[in-house]
Amino acid sequence: MELRTVGFDHPDAQTLTEQVQQEYVVRYGGIDRSPIDPREFDPPAGLFLVGYLDGRPVGCAGWRTPPYTLLRAGDAEVKRMYVAPDARGRGLARRMLAALEHAAAAAGKTRMVLETGLGQPEAITLYLSTGYTPIPSYGLHRDAPGNRCYARSLPTVTDPAPEQVGEAQR
Repeated sequence: MELRTVGFDHPDAQTLTEQVQQEYVVRYGGIDRSPIDPREFDPPAGLFLVGYLDGRPVGCAGWRTPPYTLLRAGDAEVKRMYVAPDARGRGLARRMLAALEHAAAAAGKTRMVLETGLGQPEAITLYLSTGYTPIPSYGLHRDAPGNRCYARSLPTVTDPAPEQVGEAQR
């Protein structure tokens, strides 16, 4: 998989985020209405990646500086992590998550946080298997019974990225 840094408003990013929203409809009965400003993903305060297999966009993920007061200074928040159904089971989400963590740490962030839900058991398995631990709920869905939030401390970055992340046109 080739990872490219793109703007949140890039056509491939928009197509994939629309697909993840439809996944939320199937799993939760509605889209995620968490407020998002596309500029939140602009470096150095954030980053958005699209993953390509054979030139086809199959996954996306981003991090932003979270707008919530329930979190800590130095936090980076994962948003819109998604892999298309026909590309799942290949470790692509794990690679995107590692790239996000590295980029956030390189930007001086000290902890990665995220929210997900019981309707996404494979996501919860991924996060737990990569060292994330439960934290108190935050964000728009914090009072939803199935809401689950996780965090992981980020290491200080002094080495190059684990995977080359290319730049795409915005």
